Amino acid sequence: MTKKYTYDYPRPAVTVDIVVVTRGPRPRVLLIRRKHGPFAGWWAIPGGFVEMDETLEAAARRELKEETGLSVNGLEQLYTFGDPGRDPRGRIIAVAYLTQVHEKQVRPQAGDDAGEVGWFSLQRPPALAFDHREILARARRRLRGNHP
Repeated sequence: MTKKYTYDYPRPAVTVDIVVVTRGPRPRVLLIRRKHGPFAGWWAIPGGFVEMDETLEAAARRELKEETGLSVNGLEQLYTFGDPGRDPRGRIIAVAYLTQVHEKQVRPQAGDDAGEVGWFSLQRPPALAFDHREILARARRRLRGNHP
């Protein structure tokens, strides 16, 4: 049975990425080491797919909790990344979020499809999966007050 108002166009998937940055003069970013492909073993920004019945922010909070054990108060929508080649799994649009934390007040722990978590220099992160270097560049500009 066809749903009313559906169209025969390909539909992209949607993901959320959550950039968690420490407050202070030398900000650090929380990254996860991916357990599964694509990019198994690579460092990445925590995130994942949006479920059909949840808001973008709810998906961001869920993914952050599942992968790092963290719950945060403030989440700011950073930017939407939609380059058709950004993900080898197919046409996936990512909505990135940004939050700042006090590093000594949070205790991230790897969970779900994160094999490891770690804090890294926001200015000089390791090699990253997907287009996450571009996402971190956008976060650095936002934190410096250079929008967008």
